[in-house]
Amino acid sequence: MTASRPLLAALTYLAAIFTLAFVFGVFRVSWLVPRVGAVMAVLIEVPLILAVSWSAARAITPRFGIETTRAAMAMGGLACALLLALECALAVLAFGQSAAEWTTGLVTLPGLIGLLGQLGFALIPWAVVRRG
Repeated sequence: MTASRPLLAALTYLAAIFTLAFVFGVFRVSWLVPRVGAVMAVLIEVPLILAVSWSAARAITPRFGIETTRAAMAMGGLACALLLALECALAVLAFGQSAAEWTTGLVTLPGLIGLLGQLGFALIPWAVVRRG
């Protein structure tokens, strides 16, 4: 296995899930939060994104030859790090927040739930490979 495979797999995994999560996020903020509140909205959104992440990882890991738990952890870790960087960049560039404001949002209850979801997102490729 070449070192580029986990990176290419991570980029593919990230692209698939970030696109979906962005659409879900727009729906969550504009429609769900006003109806059920921020915490409940995130509690609804996270399992849906994780289910899609599982399906995506099941398709992506064999396509890129991600067969070892080490390669899967690299794939998930890289994808998660890039996801966090993209979220911060989006908050700063598109929504006018500072990086500090974005970081502060992570320590709210909805933010912490989202972080747990991102940890799940990072671990899913490992779980898929481990499960076989």
